Amino acid sequence: MTRFAALFFALGLSAHAATEADVIVYGATPGGFCAAIAAAREGASVILLEPTAHVGGVNTGGLCFSDSNQTVRNTVMGLFDEWHVRVEKDYQQRGVKLPYQVRVKDHTHWTYEPHVAAKITKEMLDEAGVKVMTKRVLNSVNKVGVRITHITTNEGDFAAKVFIDGSYEGDLMAAAGVSWTIGREGRKEFGESLAGKQYPKAKMAISGLGADGKPLPLITADDAGPAEAGDKNVMVYSFRLCVTKDPSNRVPFPKAANYDPARFEVVRRYFAQEKRPHLLWDLYPLPGNKFDANNGIGKQFSMGLVGACNGWSEANEADRAKIWEAHKQYTLEMHHFLSTDPAVPAAIRAEYAQIGLCRDEFAEYGHWSPQLYVREGRRMIGEYVVSQKDIMDEPKKDDAIVVSSFPIDSHDCQRVGTGEFVINEGTIMPVRMAGRKHGYPYHIPYRAITPKAAECDNLLVPVALSCTHVGISSIRVEPTWMILGQSAGIAAALSVKQNLAVQMLPYPALRERLLAQKQVLDLPVLPDLPPEPKGAMNIDPKTLPGIVLDDAQAELKGEWSRSSGFKPHIGTGYLHDDKRADGQSIALFRFKAPKSGRYDLRMAYSAHETRATKVPVTIQRGEGKIVINVDQTQPLPSGEAFRSIGKVELDSGTETTITLSNTGTDGFVILDALQLLESKN
Repeated sequence: MTRFAALFFALGLSAHAATEADVIVYGATPGGFCAAIAAAREGASVILLEPTAHVGGVNTGGLCFSDSNQTVRNTVMGLFDEWHVRVEKDYQQRGVKLPYQVRVKDHTHWTYEPHVAAKITKEMLDEAGVKVMTKRVLNSVNKVGVRITHITTNEGDFAAKVFIDGSYEGDLMAAAGVSWTIGREGRKEFGESLAGKQYPKAKMAISGLGADGKPLPLITADDAGPAEAGDKNVMVYSFRLCVTKDPSNRVPFPKAANYDPARFEVVRRYFAQEKRPHLLWDLYPLPGNKFDANNGIGKQFSMGLVGACNGWSEANEADRAKIWEAHKQYTLEMHHFLSTDPAVPAAIRAEYAQIGLCRDEFAEYGHWSPQLYVREGRRMIGEYVVSQKDIMDEPKKDDAIVVSSFPIDSHDCQRVGTGEFVINEGTIMPVRMAGRKHGYPYHIPYRAITPKAAECDNLLVPVALSCTHVGISSIRVEPTWMILGQSAGIAAALSVKQNLAVQMLPYPALRERLLAQKQVLDLPVLPDLPPEPKGAMNIDPKTLPGIVLDDAQAELKGEWSRSSGFKPHIGTGYLHDDKRADGQSIALFRFKAPKSGRYDLRMAYSAHETRATKVPVTIQRGEGKIVINVDQTQPLPSGEAFRSIGKVELDSGTETTITLSNTGTDGFVILDALQLLESKN
């Protein structure tokens, strides 16, 4: 800082009597509180400011089912691992046996109760000497040039040498004049096949319109917009409620004010045509005979109020309170509907009627979670933008601060309704590595949490970081955000010590301290996949020419049953949908053609009169999309294992997806294998 700037800084603060620290973190989310702890452990004085009364974000607000079970767990270390070790120890000291051990880095679900999470978080903050101040709402940011001098809240001014935006929404970043975006990019913007509009869920053959021809409640649009285009929609928010069926700890759900049964007409229509009805909320078992209730990513209707989260990040405190209340009202009404309405199957009504809030959780909030699950907010446009290619194709970075490996997945962004159908749009079903339970391991670079140097040089943004919508769909889980926060805290403390702009911090010095705080920064060497089951190999797919996509390579959603009774089959067997025809059995293949050109698409299946006559197969390449309906009662050519079902044009280097489902089918759907051969005509 120049002498003039320093004088200006001092004069500007004198009238405000600002509270000072080396590092100020705004937002006590998991990323925020880990940033504060990490900076304090590096010797910095730290103030953690939180605009609400709640500290810990969703980690202490109802999310009690660690998403690290879908990561390469031996890379998810640092403060995240320490936090879980301490949670486990708390239970052990009380004689409670958990169904997992944190030292075992497998894919077991790590679960805990909210009050335990809050206790451990407070202990770690207190031990680090972090000064925590709640109900401090950001009003404005004061800068000299590209440097923040102090911020003004509803309860005073706060000055620091380095600031960290730990909020889900990117509030401090935006107020500081740093470039940001919100919503979804189009496919061309970053060359992302998962960008634009996404329709992995089955189309519901019900009308989304009322008698007046207008969209029913819970329908957000009658047209989702061009398939390849982006928009300003963000993925759905919901609460993560801690619930129980235990009568000794159960508190009945509050009565929904002004319950309107007409609000759920589209859900009634859904249940009327649903052949295999199921619970619409995900319920994850927890210690203490409780459940973590979550929005079901694969479900047609669930806890999330689709569309209502748009505008949350840009809203002021009063408007956010209204959006929060709208989500609570919807959740209360939804529970009342599911537990009382005769359109809901009796067994499901009975299940929801048993569920109540937990008497020993969130007593000061009427046992309701104080934290709305903000899955996606603003995203900074910083020094580097993390996109799909960084996750799936170019994972290594020279300035790594995290190894992330959660699957790319997005919840619904829109619900489209017409007179003929209703369909959810925006879901990205978890994109995992083939044959593995986790996503693609990749580095997040330090440059992704630093603003452009010309915009601000003493701010780090580890939560609303610089990435695309597809990127945040993988990054957005608490394990990753906690480690990103830790990395930001260490970087902030080092920048203070060395009196450097955050963009000028030497990476080797940062890496040394990240490793000292027990992070893992090298991409993992993954173990070999187990061999395929012995015995029933009928036709080995490795012996076949062209591109062969066996059922073992498919990303599966919904119910599938395995069999090997009919021959010939490819590999060790095939899958079938048990004649469900519910639109929920979906198989997705992803691949890149080695050469551009025209290909003959061939399907392997066991023909029989009980098979479906119109199996929808969707081929999507870039912006192009075609649908082929396959009659699986038709016999295969004599002596062959495949039958040609159509010709497709493929581009080398462009990802192609082929999706097969049981939407509207009239018999057994068989999933065995697909083959693509270069066409000679």
